Amino acid sequence: MCDIVLISDPRVSAIPVQESGEVLADVRGRLRVDSRLADADGAYAHLRAGLLARLEKAESLLPSGYHLLIVEGFRPIPTQHRYFTEYRDELLAANPEMSPEEAHVLASRYVSPVNVAPHTAGAAVDLTLCDPDGVEYDMGTQVNDNPEQSDGACYTGATGISPEARRHRDLLAAALEPSGLVNYPTEWWHWSYGDRYWALMTGARSAVYGPATF
Repeated sequence: MCDIVLISDPRVSAIPVQESGEVLADVRGRLRVDSRLADADGAYAHLRAGLLARLEKAESLLPSGYHLLIVEGFRPIPTQHRYFTEYRDELLAANPEMSPEEAHVLASRYVSPVNVAPHTAGAAVDLTLCDPDGVEYDMGTQVNDNPEQSDGACYTGATGISPEARRHRDLLAAALEPSGLVNYPTEWWHWSYGDRYWALMTGARSAVYGPATF
């Protein structure tokens, strides 16, 4: 896992954005959506239209009995800022010897700094797999379990998970990667398209989605 590129890496923020102007589209009614992180305005259930189209393609690539379950998409900037600072501050409180710079980097394993956050662009989705009745499959951890809670099992390539959970993670990747998405390897559930991290990982010259307004 030492070769993982974190989203706080300067190479990510160096990627330019050529905003496409694509709209945020409502996922509800097109894919299964979980309400655990629902907000009053329904922002969580919106994604850039191009990303949503790719998720619909990925859904069609899953074997019978498996479906995507969307947990969170678009995230307003104030929410993203709150998530990041709260987690960073938790790390600092638990590790008094840690510098603010070190805490910033470690926090980025789990929450993106606002300036490069793909969720604020509607370019990232947190999701899992479920059966036709909406029952989630074993993925090794819950969506949004952080590295401390999961003892590192939240990392996509974690070795300490069951064979069944590994198979399910591989099924998810086998549907999402051919559809053009990239995974953030510290979070098996986080996939994106069109953002700066995606651009760096795919060799694209620029991102096509910058911060969006809901």
